[in-house]
Formats: sequence, C-alpha cells, structure tokens
Amino acid sequence: MRTEQLEYIEAVTRLGSLRRAAGELHLSQPALSETVRNLEKELGVSLLDRHRSGAKVSDEGRELLPHIIGVLESVDRLRRAAHDQHQSSRVVRVGTVNAATAPLLVPAVRAFRETHPATQVEMVGSQQDDIHRGLREGRFDLGLVNYLDGDDTPPDFDTTELLRGRPVVCLHPDSPLARLDAVSPADLETEPFIAMRAGYVMHRYAHRLLGGSPPSFAYSTDGAELGKLMVAEGLGAALLPDFSVVGDPLERAGMITHRPLTDETTRVLVVLQRRRSESFPRAVRELHAAFVTRATALRERP
Repeated sequence: MRTEQLEYIEAVTRLGSLRRAAGELHLSQPALSETVRNLEKELGVSLLDRHRSGAKVSDEGRELLPHIIGVLESVDRLRRAAHDQHQSSRVVRVGTVNAATAPLLVPAVRAFRETHPATQVEMVGSQQDDIHRGLREGRFDLGLVNYLDGDDTPPDFDTTELLRGRPVVCLHPDSPLARLDAVSPADLETEPFIAMRAGYVMHRYAHRLLGGSPPSFAYSTDGAELGKLMVAEGLGAALLPDFSVVGDPLERAGMITHRPLTDETTRVLVVLQRRRSESFPRAVRELHAAFVTRATALRERP
C-alpha cells in the first residue's frame, strides 16, 4: 500500500468522479483507475462503483474513508514534524555567560562540528536571567551558566552539572599581587578592581566575599572574556572562576595569571540547561552530549 493510492481515493471521494480526480491529480483516467484497482485487490473490497457514465466511490469506500483520511493526516503530520526537525537542526543556539570558554565551550563545539558540518552553532553571550528567558521563549536551545554551590536551579529546566571550580584572582603577571602565593580580600584593596556587572554570579560572589570592606570598583564589565582582556592590559584584577582562566589563550601567552584566595572554600559550578521537553532536535541532543563528553574528560584529567 502506498500513500498516493490513499490520496487518489480521497480525491475521487471529494470530487465525486474519477474523471475530475484524474484532472486534479494530473493523471490519465486509466492510470488512476489501475492504481485504485491495485488497492482494491490488496484490501479485498471494491472502493469504486464503475458504470458506463463513470466511476464513483462505493459504499464500502465511504465506510473506509475516515480511516483513509486519518492515515493521510498522520502522514502529513509526520512530514511537517520531519521538516521542522530538519529546519531547527540547521541552527543550534547556545546562550552562554562565557563560562569555561577555552577548556569546555570551544572544544565541545569543535567536536560537534566534526560530525555536523552543515549545522550552524550560534553562541550568544548574555547574563543568566536573559539566558533563562531565552530558553523559555525558545530563542536558545541550550544555556551554559554559572551557579555558586548550593544555589537553587529553576525547576522548569533540565540542569546538567559540567564542571566545578573555585574562585581565583585573575591578575596581570606584573601585578604586585602576583608575587603572593594567595590573595586575601584585604590584598584586593591595593589594586583597581574589575567587577562583573550585576546579573553575573561573580558579581554576587564579590559582594559576599568583600563584605564590609569593598575595594574601589574601578571598572564594571560584561562577562569573563572582556574582564580577562582588561586584566591583560594592566587595568586591574578580577575575581573569576578558575575554569575561566586556566588554559585561556591569554594565560598561555603569559598575559594573565591567577592566584587562589586565602581560606576560600566556595565552589563555582558550570551547568548546561535546557527546557524540560519530551523531545529535542537531534543536533541539540548531540551538542548537549558533546558538552557532557568534554566535561567528563576534563574532570578525569589527573
């Protein structure tokens, strides 16, 4: 049984004659009639009443018509779903707070591209609240965000923890603080401070750490990437998660370095989030898997 056979019967029923159906379908009447005969043989019923004046749908055909239409509607839904899946798989949108860009984000996207060369990955830097809003509105497929250990995560998202690190002080190698083995909150008062803007986890962390003796917030910036560039230019020090500094091209080039904080036990998490849903396009699932695979490899490093 082929789908077009059912489509032909539907057309004959709707138009009331074999001749009109053949005209709409751009078929000859003999070809249409032969196709219907083959279906009748397969089903074991007469779908058309044939007379000298023409052929019309039989009573048996009319009884089967709801089932025929049901099959055609299911096939149509399948085609639309496959089309939507194909279209949505051509672009995967990731909202990111620029967490672990060098060790995690870039390698995961590179691995994904090796198996999906025709799929565009669109990475948008943004704050956590904007990423959550984009996930809920369908503007983002995945969100890469930070949390402090113990923070609650939104219940309407699937959340996968990827990495767990510690806050560090990101410094220019010539900074006096780079001579220290560890940096205290009081030490930070001696150097201009590059703060993350409100809406980033490290902004909240800095206020919690520095408490009653906040440094002069000389600069405020969006995200770790711009913060590291400002540190590399010697403009000050920044508080960042270690996974945003270690292995960064600027660190490898000797333009930035980092020091731990004294007596600090806080942990910063990188998590991958997506809407709770029964299904996702294949490309989204496989990019998600690429992130998990890369994070697992990083955690297993000695």
